[in-house]
Amino acid sequence: MPPVISIVGKSESGKTTLIEKLIPELKRRGYRIGIVKHAHHGFDMDRKGKDSYRHRQAGADTVMIASPGQIAMIKEGPGERLDDLIPFFNDMDLLITEGFKRDRAPKIEVFRAERHQHPACLEDDTLMAMVSDTPLDVTVPQFATTDIQAITEFIVARCIPSPCKTKSG
Repeated sequence: MPPVISIVGKSESGKTTLIEKLIPELKRRGYRIGIVKHAHHGFDMDRKGKDSYRHRQAGADTVMIASPGQIAMIKEGPGERLDDLIPFFNDMDLLITEGFKRDRAPKIEVFRAERHQHPACLEDDTLMAMVSDTPLDVTVPQFATTDIQAITEFIVARCIPSPCKTKSG
């Protein structure tokens, strides 16, 4: 199973933007990166009338859509627990989650003072770093939102236990 790190923070704090910047840095270093986005309001990628929707309505527990270079899978599952999702990423060097702040995975919180008064996870013992647009009085390492290189170095040093795997082996 890959190591997991959760990028957490309140709504509109910049979680997605940080992940968008981290992915290319990690990829340049040769790591295979998986992402799980927590959609606590639900989502729908299986539209009524489409073949995959019809297959699921007929009773299929798992439907996969495949095209050149891409696959998408819709699977009936036990829920949204991170522990249930990690096995789908066993071929990745690192699994980054967006959200899952109530889960026990190590967390990096993104905080923007212009959007919120207080960080969300200061009392969480799995908080390993803060990324913020303002200095904070915290006991974990803190990074500026623009310091992608340093954040990447921190993640690699703390979360990825061995040299990256190659696609051939």
